[in-house]
Amino acid sequence: MGVTGIKLLAFDVFGTVVDWRTSIAREAVPFLAAVGRPELDPHAFADGWRGLYQPAMAEVREGRRPFERLDVLNRETLEVLLGRYGIDPAGVGEARLAEFAQAWRRLDPWPDAVAGLTRLKRDYTIVTLSNGNIALMTALARFGGLPWDAILGAEVTGHYKPDDQSYLGTAEIMGLAPAEVCLVAAHHSDLAAARRNGLATAYVARPLEYGGRPAPDLAQRQDWDWSVGSLLELADALAITPVP
Repeated sequence: MGVTGIKLLAFDVFGTVVDWRTSIAREAVPFLAAVGRPELDPHAFADGWRGLYQPAMAEVREGRRPFERLDVLNRETLEVLLGRYGIDPAGVGEARLAEFAQAWRRLDPWPDAVAGLTRLKRDYTIVTLSNGNIALMTALARFGGLPWDAILGAEVTGHYKPDDQSYLGTAEIMGLAPAEVCLVAAHHSDLAAARRNGLATAYVARPLEYGGRPAPDLAQRQDWDWSVGSLLELADALAITPVP
C-alpha cells in the first residue's frame, strides 16, 4: 500500500487486541451480585468504567499529578464508579475490590488476535504500545496467550497516549526512526497522533468494541496506510504467507 521500511509493529491493546467490554461485563456479573446490586446492567457498568479511563490519564498528561500506573488508576476509577451507583467502596471489602480492579488483566483476545499476532511476528517485531503498565500487560499476555516480543508503552516512556513522546519514545527505545514503526490500532484518535509523529498507521476495525455503537473518535478517521477487518487480514496485506 505504498509504505515500505516498516520494521516494528506497535499495537494498541485495549479494544484492538482484546475485547475489554465483553470481558469486563463478564467479570462484573458476580461482582455486582456480591455487592448486592445484581440488577445493574454489567455492560453499562463496563462502559462506565471505561468512560473514566481518559479523564484519569488526563490528570497525568496535563501535569496535575505525577505519572501513575494504569493499575492504580483503574482501582481509583472503580471506586469513583461504585460511588456513582450508590455503592460504598468501604463496604465492599479490600480483597474483593482489589480482585475486581484487576479484571483488566483478564480480558479475552478477539478471535483473530492470537493467530494474527503469531503470523505477523514471523516477519516483524511486535510490541505493545499501550497505556497499560508492564505488570498488567504481562498478565494479560499470559491470560490470552499473546505472543509479544516486548512489553512497551506508557510505563516505559513515562507518557500516556496520545502524548507525542509515547510514540517517539517507543521508536527511540527500539533504536528505530518513527517511519520504521507502524502503530496498529482500532482507534482513529490514536492513529492520528501516531501519524502526526511520523509513524505508519494500520487501522483494525472492531465494530463490537462499544457494543455496536459508533466509535467516539469517528470524526478523526483518515485514509490510513492500511485498513483491515482483522489482524489476519493485516498479515495478508503485509504479504505474510500463512503457515501451511
